[in-house]
Order: sequence, then C-alpha cells, then structure tokens
Amino acid sequence: MLAKVYSAILDGLEGKIIEVETGLMNGLTNFMIVGLADKAIQEAKERLTLALKSINAQPPTKLNKKTIINLAPADIKKEGTALDLAMAISFLIASKQLSKINKKILFLGELSLDGKLRKVKGCLTIILSLEKYFDEIYLPKENIGEIKYLKTNKIFLFDSLIEVIEHIELKKTKEAFRPGEIDYKNLEQNEDLSFLKIPEYILNGIIIGLSGKHNIFLFGPPGTGKSIIAHHSIYLLPKLKYEQSLEVTSIYSAAGFNIENFIFTPPFRAPHHSSSLVSIIGGGTNPKPGEITLAHHGILFLDELAEFKRDVIESLREPLEEGEITIARAKKTIKFPAKFLLIAASNPCSCGFYGDEEKECICSLAEIKKYNKKLSGPMLDRIDILINIPRIKGEEIFREQTINFKNITYKIEELREIQIKRQNKYNGQLKAREIKNYCKLDLDSENLLKEAADKMKISLRGIHKIIKIARTIADLNNQNKIKKEHIAQAIHYHLKDKEKLVII
Repeated sequence: MLAKVYSAILDGLEGKIIEVETGLMNGLTNFMIVGLADKAIQEAKERLTLALKSINAQPPTKLNKKTIINLAPADIKKEGTALDLAMAISFLIASKQLSKINKKILFLGELSLDGKLRKVKGCLTIILSLEKYFDEIYLPKENIGEIKYLKTNKIFLFDSLIEVIEHIELKKTKEAFRPGEIDYKNLEQNEDLSFLKIPEYILNGIIIGLSGKHNIFLFGPPGTGKSIIAHHSIYLLPKLKYEQSLEVTSIYSAAGFNIENFIFTPPFRAPHHSSSLVSIIGGGTNPKPGEITLAHHGILFLDELAEFKRDVIESLREPLEEGEITIARAKKTIKFPAKFLLIAASNPCSCGFYGDEEKECICSLAEIKKYNKKLSGPMLDRIDILINIPRIKGEEIFREQTINFKNITYKIEELREIQIKRQNKYNGQLKAREIKNYCKLDLDSENLLKEAADKMKISLRGIHKIIKIARTIADLNNQNKIKKEHIAQAIHYHLKDKEKLVII
C-alpha cells in the first residue's frame, strides 16, 4: 500500500513542501529512506523504529516487507529532523496501523526514542510561507514560544506521537492553538541611561539618525565613548510593531536560534572585526542569513570599522542602498531582507590620536593612509551622519545628567510614525525618485544646497543624503517644508568631519 503525507524544509527564509511517500513491497525486511536525505534524516530510521515500538506500534524492521520512504521532490537536498513526524505517520498509514487522512495536514516534528515530540528549527518561517496551502498544521508543543502570537487557527500542538495518532483517529481530539494577547505596556524598556555623558551636538545627531534610519559613523580617539554610545542607542528605539516582530522572529527561527517568545526588541548585532564575508552577508552551500539580516529592523554595529576586511566593508554597499542582499549560487538565488541601521565606529589611525588636540599622533602619513584605505569613497558616501567624538573633559564626567532618555524614545517613535504615515518608509530609505515627492525644499534651502554642491564637490548620492537628513531635521522641528537651516544642519552632519576621517 502507498501513503502520502506532507512536511516541509527550510529554503532560505521560506518553507518548501516535501511530500513524504511510503510504499511497502513484498520481499526481505528492509527499511530505506530515499530522496537526497542528509545524515540526520537517514538516522531517522533508528529514531522511528524505537519511537514506534514505544507506542506499541509495529516498526518497519518487524514487517516481512521492504519499506521505502521517498522524500519528494527527489532532486532537492533535505536537511534537519523536522520530517520525523511525517515519516512516522506516513508509515503507519501505509502499514494500515492508522486510518487514512482526508485533510491536507502539514506535519513538523522531531521524534525522541520514547515517542515524544521535540522542538524543530524554523517552524515559524515555514508556517508563514506555507500556511495557506494546508487545512491544519501539527507541531511539537515545545515550539509554542515562537508561534505564541501568530494569528492563525490552523495549528495544533502535541507532546508525543501517540497524541497525534489519537487526534487523527478522533479518540482524544485537541483544540486548535489560539494566539495570546500582546501586552505592549510590559514590553517598554526600563533601561537606565542616565550614566551616558553625551554632548548635545552628538545626541542630536544620534536622534536624527535613529529617527530617520540614517546610517551613523562615530570616530575619534580611543576611550571617548563611541562603543558605549552605539551599544546603548538600541534602548532609544521603540518596540517593534507586530508585522516587524513577525519578520524578525521568523528570521531568527530560520537561523536556528532558540526562540522562547516573539522578538519585540529591535535586534542589535555587533560582529567582531575578524568576521568572514559569509558570516556578515549570509551564504554558504545551503544559504543562511548573515549578520546584516539578523539586524533587520534593528542596528548593525561595526566597531573598529577600519579593522574589518575590505571585501566585508564593500559588501555592505548593496544592502545599505536596497535593504536586502541577494545570494547567488549555482543552483539557486536567495534574497534576504537587510533593512538595518548601520552604526560604525573607528579610530582615525592606528594609534588612535590623529587629529586629537591634546595627544600627539605617532603614526606616519603613510600609516594613516593605509589604515583608512579600506574606507572607500563610495562606502563613505553611503554613510549619512559622521560625528567626531571628542575627549570628554574631566568636569563633564561628574556633571549631573539632565537628559530624559525616555522622552527621547517617545519622540523617535513619534517621528517614525510621521514618516510611515507620509511615505510608508523612513526618510533614510527614500529612493532618489521619491525625494521630489516627499522632500520639498523652499527657494533659500535649494540655493544653499546648490552652492554647497559646487563648492564642496558633493556627489549626487551625497546631495540626496543631505536632503533626506534635512527632511528628518524638519520633522524634528515640526516643519512640513525643508528650510535653509535644516539643509545647513544636514550638511554639517554629513560633511563637516569627513576631511578628518580620510587622508587622501
């Protein structure tokens, strides 16, 4: 007899339906799994045998027949343990130990030797892309964390294989999973940031960058607080909306992270400067998301930017512009989302004191050039806001902090909502063709920008960056039109410190 049920595997950030077919043939007892299965799936034969014995079912090794399980389509490599449950159900139907199923059901779950169901990776990602094709979805109860707030009535959660069988045979039916209610009040950040000593000019630049999603570059002598500012900027961002949270949680689920709940906090990723190209942008034989995708809707912090390999730095150019990265391989091409805010930090030279007013730099001009050579013009052009972080004076360290960081978070959230309502994206994400529609300049601001473009030799991309920064500054000041002072401030943040950063 032949039996067919459905399971799925991950393909990048999407699920791919796998038909699990079981056939029994007369002959010597044998048990085979075919269809380009990896080692973990081939080992399912042993897990299946003992799991079936534990529920007093007859396993394939006890039948006087040849058992073949085919995983179709047969030309796609299958990995992981999520197919265990489907293979067990398919075999039980084929061997007439279980009734035929009339519904189209998606089975996901790993089997333990005693028949319990174990958590599987990427189930949220699979469900989001394949839910519409199935009447019901059966999952291990251990996966409840990552589907806790998923709005669907198709999911059924089980502890063990025997529970699945009893539900199918209507002996002990389970109720469909119901999503929980999100308590947004309890999700608010309570991080105390009063210890941060940030001059007003720098804080204002950070607020502009976070509000409009403008990439930020912090540079200056070592020990001035660049890393502290970057690490704590994440606490100024508002919580993720439901749709954003769904995307981020799905990405982390697909990447194999242990998800205990939906992710509502914007992700913060800070890879080491020795990280490889694949770990940053994603890829591999079976492409997986990299750090730029894990930072989706959050912050990617690259500390000591000049220490990263040049090819890693240059690989950021496409995702910074497009908000996604395309990984091309011989057999397939996969797109990963990468709408992150880049915050980079770097010293101006090897010793760190080039341009410092109080400590002399010991690097030669050749060493300074070599140190900054990795930061190409096109890459720097994709950085919106450049801020030189000076040394903090001793008297400022112990000065009482008067900044209300919670109000700053509320303001950033308000500004972001204004942008989404107006143009359905943040100012920093506007394309060149959209600038004319959403970034209206008055005559004085237009003349100032023309003059600055000629005198300072600003590139077309640089002009667009300045206009987008000015749009955020105008929003910050509750202005519909971009005025001269907004353009002047944007030029200041985008260009003032650039000559200090790179020695040509």
